[in-house]
Amino acid sequence: MVGPDESLEWLETDGLGGFASGTVAGPRTRRYHALLLTATTPPTGRMVLVNGFDAWVETPNGQYAITSQRYTPETIYPDGAGHCEAFRNDPWPCWRFRFADGTAVEQEIFVPAGVAAVALVWRVIEPRPGAVLKLRPFLSGRDYHALHHENPAFRHDARVRGQRVVWHPYQGVPQILSLANAAYAPEPSWYRNFLYKEEQARGLDCTEDLASPGVLSWDLSAGEAVWLLAAEASGGFPVDAAHDAPAALAAWREAERARRRYPTRLHRAADAYLVRRQRGRTVVAGYPWFTDWGRDTFIAMRGLCLASGRLEDARAILMAWADSVSDGMLPNRFPDRGEAPEFNSVDASLWYLVAVHEFLAAAAAHGLALPVAEQRALEAAAGAILTGYAAGTRFGIRCDADGLLSAGQAGVQLTWMDAKVGDWVVTPRIGKPVEIQALWLNALAVGSRRSERWAALLARGRAAFAERFWNDARHCLFDVIDCDHRAGTTDATLRPNQILAVGGLPLALLEGERARKVVDLVEQHLWTPLGLRSLAPGEPGYTGQYRGGVRERDGAYHQGTVWPWLIGAFTEAWLAVRGRAPLSLLEARRRFVEPLLAHLDQAGLGHVSEIADGDAPHTPRGCPFQAWSVGEALRLDQVVLSNKN
Repeated sequence: MVGPDESLEWLETDGLGGFASGTVAGPRTRRYHALLLTATTPPTGRMVLVNGFDAWVETPNGQYAITSQRYTPETIYPDGAGHCEAFRNDPWPCWRFRFADGTAVEQEIFVPAGVAAVALVWRVIEPRPGAVLKLRPFLSGRDYHALHHENPAFRHDARVRGQRVVWHPYQGVPQILSLANAAYAPEPSWYRNFLYKEEQARGLDCTEDLASPGVLSWDLSAGEAVWLLAAEASGGFPVDAAHDAPAALAAWREAERARRRYPTRLHRAADAYLVRRQRGRTVVAGYPWFTDWGRDTFIAMRGLCLASGRLEDARAILMAWADSVSDGMLPNRFPDRGEAPEFNSVDASLWYLVAVHEFLAAAAAHGLALPVAEQRALEAAAGAILTGYAAGTRFGIRCDADGLLSAGQAGVQLTWMDAKVGDWVVTPRIGKPVEIQALWLNALAVGSRRSERWAALLARGRAAFAERFWNDARHCLFDVIDCDHRAGTTDATLRPNQILAVGGLPLALLEGERARKVVDLVEQHLWTPLGLRSLAPGEPGYTGQYRGGVRERDGAYHQGTVWPWLIGAFTEAWLAVRGRAPLSLLEARRRFVEPLLAHLDQAGLGHVSEIADGDAPHTPRGCPFQAWSVGEALRLDQVVLSNKN
């Protein structure tokens, strides 16, 4: 167990794209922290229904808070964290509070899989006569990116029937279903000016008003206090327990305890990102604010699914995207509200080809036979991508005469280094970026197994890569050649993208002395215990800390900020140039895996963050729960450093 800490965040997900999250200490620090956040069109259309609650325990000796809130300008009230003596996160978040009179209370929160709901439980650890728990829920009914403010349209009224209470704050917003073995008393009130420190630090709107329609009361001396919340039309509560909170809790608790038997913490973390999209599956890129992105999905699933043996999930994900190819491209993002998909990614489609290739290899190795129709659908998608890229498609993406892939046009961010503020593309990388060539040539290698057309193009491209990308002055690879489509120009900026030419993909483009020089240079200038810097210190534009407003943060995003997802490719490259002797594997695990495992207790509990500062101490930043960071950590642990390789 650990004590209350506001920098530590917990996450519970439902497998649909909804979730509950917060801080160990209690105060919500983000607009996304919520008790009941549901995806109305899974995994998108997310709405915050119940933001949180105030709770306190009354005993014959006094009243004691078990929650904490932060209000403007900087006021913590009440201070329930001061009564928290321990916290654990396995199998779900659990707090233990102890009060001055000796009363001790435990609080649990968990989200059952497949239902937009959350369960909360309180119990006194030792019998205490006269202990009463009281709770005020805080409601909004807003888009998860928005903030809520006091207004006359909010409806505090409730429909009450036995243990069941139903609130419906606004028309067009899902009803909130509450089931509790408690008494409910209507006491409508507004709580104003909650302050969210993480939003404030990001230069965004950071205050919110929340409505509290009433008070729930439990007699803790009589047994567990149970409060279940669900969104309308989410599947709700178990049918046979629709009016009995303890019975519904028992059903959920038993199912969740059985489900949460994972081999490692990384396996458990991986489960949070695999969600439903219509009749298929997809990957949430990160919590709390990302939905599913093409590039992130196909990078992350190699670890989340293939490394963890979840081949059926991998198949469902790849099939869900298979019919989305348009002019050779897969979308990079399906927007939240059903707008047209966005295709501003040159690499998402290429990562899809790599993922298909590795999935089919894993399926064959495990005896998983695909239906003929699915096999043909995957092959058709792969063929359409190769054909589209070779012929030329959106944004200047086309195979050049040298067999390499050219891409980019002004005002569009196409590579994974995709920060854009207004019209400012921070790292445009127009021309022939190095990792795009690694992906393209790997895609051609996959295609060449079925057509000589791609084999000839692969040979031409590999020869051009070897001849044109080597930077003899710095003993590494250029980051971009033919910059801005000007033949012969080069960008020698020291970035981590070149590592994918040595490791992280099925086909390595560099071997021998050159590969060793690349790995050594990357290790010397870019490696940190949490991943690789996106730009080397000393390079023009290097920014060692990711903080400030939107422009400052996006300007630093790929200008020195550390990215944990790159550690998988780097470690694979590190081993490729040193060999896989037992001592090398042990050293790699000590240097590259152990810091990631330690990080599981440093930000988003049990998960790996999206990014970290380039400067020491490499403070975690961005999304505290990131799919490709977890996926690559899992692939690194289970595949790259496996003795079976």
